Amino acid sequence: MRDRDPGFSAGSDTILVTGARGQLGAELCRSLSVVGRVVAVGRDTCDLASADQIVTTMRSVKPRVVINAGGYTAVDLAETEVDAARAINAVAPGLLAAEAKALGSLMVHYSTDYVFDGASEVAYVEDDATSPLSVYGRSKLDGEIAVRDSGADHWVFRTSWVFGLQGANFLKSIARAALTRPTLSVVSDQIGAPTPAALLADVTALAVRGYLGAASPMPYGVYHVAAAGETSWHQYACRIVETLARAGVPVAASPERIAPIAAADYGSRAARPLNSRLDTSRLRAALGVDLPDWRDGVDRVLAQLIEGRQLFG
Repeated sequence: MRDRDPGFSAGSDTILVTGARGQLGAELCRSLSVVGRVVAVGRDTCDLASADQIVTTMRSVKPRVVINAGGYTAVDLAETEVDAARAINAVAPGLLAAEAKALGSLMVHYSTDYVFDGASEVAYVEDDATSPLSVYGRSKLDGEIAVRDSGADHWVFRTSWVFGLQGANFLKSIARAALTRPTLSVVSDQIGAPTPAALLADVTALAVRGYLGAASPMPYGVYHVAAAGETSWHQYACRIVETLARAGVPVAASPERIAPIAAADYGSRAARPLNSRLDTSRLRAALGVDLPDWRDGVDRVLAQLIEGRQLFG
């Protein structure tokens, strides 16, 4: 069920998905369709910058589970659009969680590796100290805190380097640039795990199924969700170009002509953590799952983009 009027009378298994038209929201609508009755809302019916729309939607739908897939994601622009980033990433999750608490519902929220400063030498675990470097990271951390402090039953899923078929992301940007530009420069000293939106959605659906079903739900709190393995943005870009070339796509670039550069030389307005690795042990133990290697998701999404000719429009 997509973008139904918020006045829709929900059943006991209703799952409300905000940000339904984004790259994660679209995948959640797919993965959750076999778990419960999905009410999917986008900015036109539930603008997360509007407290009134959030409250009206929650009180009309009365979901058993609310999944907040919306967010302000313009990391560099957030340095000047501080109020907008805070309204959507910090205030809105708190409002959704407060309404979920009043309904006795589950709140699912997504956060980011940007809550850390990246100074650790190892992958971050959920209880490590947070210290965001940017306005965006601070707004996401404040959203986590607001959800926690609401008292609602909740899961906060921190993830990293999300990509998918919908929306703008690094994978699509590099793939399209490689078609016409023979040389590229990509940051090589930031390390993380590219994570498919589809994987994040599937993990969410598995957890929600346990919550709605007879099985005991996994403990509430913060979990790290990311694909297995690690890479740099530069190595990631090389993988994209190599995969396109193997598939017969006429790329102008090649891995040898992708220059590695330091993040400090890239000139971004907002600082990013150099270490974005997230330890997923807690999630894997709670759900009893293994998470696939990041290359699997990259290859799959590229194949889908090529098949749908989405790189050539």
